Amino acid sequence: MTLTSDQTLLWTETTSSMGLGGRMPSQSREERRRRRRATPKYRCAHASRERVRVVAFNVAFAELRKLLPILPPDKKLSKIEILRLAIRYISYLSHVLDV
Repeated sequence: MTLTSDQTLLWTETTSSMGLGGRMPSQSREERRRRRRATPKYRCAHASRERVRVVAFNVAFAELRKLLPILPPDKKLSKIEILRLAIRYISYLSHVLDV
């Protein structure tokens, strides 16, 4: 079977626009990533991982708060207050050890 010049030109234009291997030009890495992130399955998995991360974060703060001497002991503290008290308490303990 031989191709006419018009058929050869059409075949050449089609395969060259499709890229190597006769496929359509691939999307950029960012486009593929964005499309993958848009799926409900991905969003659900991401939300689950984020919930686990937040729970672990809050548990760590609760454990740190238990180690700090606070009066009254049942006083509710924000995360920044817990961090500031921890810094001051570590500084105090360091001073006690130096004396």
